[in-house]
Amino acid sequence: MDCVFCNIVNKTIPANFLYETASVFVVNDLYPKAKVHVLVIPKRHIANLNELTEANVSIMQDIGLAIKAVTAQLNIAKTGYKVICNNGQDGGQVIPHLHFHVLGGEAIRGVT
Repeated sequence: MDCVFCNIVNKTIPANFLYETASVFVVNDLYPKAKVHVLVIPKRHIANLNELTEANVSIMQDIGLAIKAVTAQLNIAKTGYKVICNNGQDGGQVIPHLHFHVLGGEAIRGVT
């Protein structure tokens, strides 16, 4: 499988993790749409929200806790932030590996 996020997990592509647990990591987006724009990514390959099952849905808890931790770390938790998950081709998903965009550090209007 040639998945950029899996290659980051496997360390074949170098990346600077802002936050990491056993199941999730956070990196800066290479093409930021706000002052703060990070990606929260599960280490296990799940293509998108449609692939969530009873066996893997606990990853959503890990993602939520990672978002909480990294927004506090980046000092945007109190002022607010936007979380976006593009799902599938029509939803604008470019990389077929579940991930969440967290944008903040300024008023986020019209960014989708």
